[in-house]
Amino acid sequence: MELHVRYEGDDDPKKCSARRLAKFDDAELHRSTRATPPGIVLNPFADQALSPADREGTGARRDRLVALDCSWETAEREAFDLEGVHRSLPFLVAGNPVNYGTAFQLNTVEAFAGALCILGEREQAEGILDRFSWGHTFLELNEEPLRRYADCADSTEVLAVQDDYLADEGEGEA
Repeated sequence: MELHVRYEGDDDPKKCSARRLAKFDDAELHRSTRATPPGIVLNPFADQALSPADREGTGARRDRLVALDCSWETAEREAFDLEGVHRSLPFLVAGNPVNYGTAFQLNTVEAFAGALCILGEREQAEGILDRFSWGHTFLELNEEPLRRYADCADSTEVLAVQDDYLADEGEGEA
């Protein structure tokens, strides 16, 4: 799948996963919303969860993932005004050193990798994570939910699996 990033440039360039992806030609950076091509937009504010069904259908390019790379402190609903089919990622835990163990606060490469796994592109996900010393940690932390999400038929099933997984995790902490 093609990976495209609407790049805000408001975080530390040395820690920016999107810049590293672009350096290795794994993703293309775009400095404006207008220059960013349409696709499946990874948007934490979207009403519908990403599912394997998003690879099919008509409309926006379904072979292209688009992410917004910005600081979590400045991420706002309006910033995700990108053309395409907007989808949120289900429950996943960050494996990067900045947000390690924090649910739903993934960096750009983790968001892409999670989406790729859900969409059946595990090999590509592993490839982009190989660029980071901690990349394997993301897959290890999320192995079970990613496998279960990838087996779902649609967004409704993904949310049911998420709820089931969170309930199981909650029981484990009791």
